[in-house]
Amino acid sequence: MAKLIIENLSMIYHTIEAETKAVDNLSLEVLDGEFLSIIGPSGCGKSTLLSVIAGLLQPSSGRVLLDDMEITKPCSKVGYMLQRDHLFEWRNIFSNITLGLEIQRKCSKESLLKIERMLEKYGLSGFKNYYPHQLSGGMRQRVALIRTLAIDPDILLLDEPFAALDYQTKLAVSEEVYKIIKQEGKTALMVTHDISEAIALSDRVAVLSKRPAKLKNIYDIKLSVENRTPLKSREAPEFRHYFNAIWKELDIHVE
Repeated sequence: MAKLIIENLSMIYHTIEAETKAVDNLSLEVLDGEFLSIIGPSGCGKSTLLSVIAGLLQPSSGRVLLDDMEITKPCSKVGYMLQRDHLFEWRNIFSNITLGLEIQRKCSKESLLKIERMLEKYGLSGFKNYYPHQLSGGMRQRVALIRTLAIDPDILLLDEPFAALDYQTKLAVSEEVYKIIKQEGKTALMVTHDISEAIALSDRVAVLSKRPAKLKNIYDIKLSVENRTPLKSREAPEFRHYFNAIWKELDIHVE
């Protein structure tokens, strides 16, 4: 069953001098409970697409439906996790996580207890009174994810969430984030430039063309590993076949 439906979406940016089409008549469905990644050349409109889904931009044409309701403005049903964690350095970890609830005036006893349980479950309860500068980059990303989950969104949008991390930390944190999202039963849509990352985390990978973004292909990722995790996925014999196929699909030409 489709959780999110992107229907004939186009996005055109207008300036005094000209207009630029970022997305061109794109249609895509994200199924309930799946992890879908979008990959495409730099500047093809991936982040623009996420901004439209989040209700931050209005499309030039087409529409986005979440549980059959059209998204026309930002709402608590959509959680958005950016490249940087954007934690406030003057707030401790617990108060950073409750920020979204405070803004929505939903800081109930029940919601705060839920945050306490998540901190305990994901190994951060001992750090709730720490400040962001006292945590590693990986721990900060975990905090950012729990902050996003605290508002109980129906879908998570991840805009290159591991891009700011070094390679080893990226592997470890992607493993943790994947497990948290799956354990919480959330639907996730991630934008990334990293083909290996997309294959390792995703149930499906959607490949976009160069700008204006059109849907070129969707790969259903089937890997012969038990109890799949991102690290185990990289060991699957099919992994390199998906990598090569997606690489050839991308509109990237090296002279």
